[in-house]
Amino acid sequence: MNANSPEATPRPDQAAPGTADTAVPGRIVLLTTSHRVAPGLLSWPAWQVLHAADQVLCSDGAHPQLPYLREAGIAVDEASPTAQELVDACAGGRTVVVVATGEGEPALTDGLARLAGTGRVAMPELELLPASYDLPGARLLDLVQVMDRIRAECPWSSQQTHKGLAKYGIEEAYELVEAIEEGDRDELREELGDVLLQVVFHARIAEDDLESPFSVDDVAAGIVAKLIHRHPHVFGDETATTPEEVKAHWLRTKAVEKQRSSITEGIPLGQPGLALAAKLASRVRAAHLDLPLPPVEGIGYELLALAVRAESEGVDPEAALRAAARAYRDAIREAEGRE
Repeated sequence: MNANSPEATPRPDQAAPGTADTAVPGRIVLLTTSHRVAPGLLSWPAWQVLHAADQVLCSDGAHPQLPYLREAGIAVDEASPTAQELVDACAGGRTVVVVATGEGEPALTDGLARLAGTGRVAMPELELLPASYDLPGARLLDLVQVMDRIRAECPWSSQQTHKGLAKYGIEEAYELVEAIEEGDRDELREELGDVLLQVVFHARIAEDDLESPFSVDDVAAGIVAKLIHRHPHVFGDETATTPEEVKAHWLRTKAVEKQRSSITEGIPLGQPGLALAAKLASRVRAAHLDLPLPPVEGIGYELLALAVRAESEGVDPEAALRAAARAYRDAIREAEGRE
């Protein structure tokens, strides 16, 4: 080996072979990984540190990364050193890598902090190196895993059906709308979680169907394909520069997909009356149908006319009535307080 090669040149914090200086404190690398990323898929800096380390330690002999590290030729010692033992292992400029467990080795890091706080110990350089990172949406994997266990082990959840859960889906959707209208960010986050739970719960129930099972992955794959197909201006060659053009793309693509014989198909009749009326009016307007309202008197038809008018003016009649009802509620409370 050439004496001037990088391999023959000791690092500044490492003594030359044969002249080890135990006063050089060395380096501790705490290597963290995400259980939401497949084992063995580590960053390049992590692999470099692991291959260059003088010693690699892991307190969990069943850690999912260990088989892949050993397959890569990295010797891993199963050990749970104290903070002082770890500091001693770094003496002479040695680098020791600790492959952290899922908890992140809090006892070890606390011990190292206490040692450093005494001021009497020459502490090694301490580095936290994330070897793998969660991708956006990775916590959804946790939700799927938790839901799977609940479905299997909870006496109530294991007996639920799509029909039995339907009422909760409606309730959660209304609570989400209320959180949006109230402008409460914490409540919004919580209600979004509750709605998401309904989706994951129904998807888990669907896995148990003997005739036509599907999973949450099938649900996600379906909506991904739909979104890509209905956004040709994003994923294809078409262009859209205004919200109106985007909506036109969406409606044209949807019409081709559904091949409906009536513009009323796909409108749920079980939704609130004002929302139903506005949705029908929206379909009529989009289809350019010249259709007058039924010439019938009565409160219901008066409300229908108001809903159609609101929709034509870009107002959600259901949201508008709820806003008015909340103002009415506040007035009632104010009147009650004066009594």
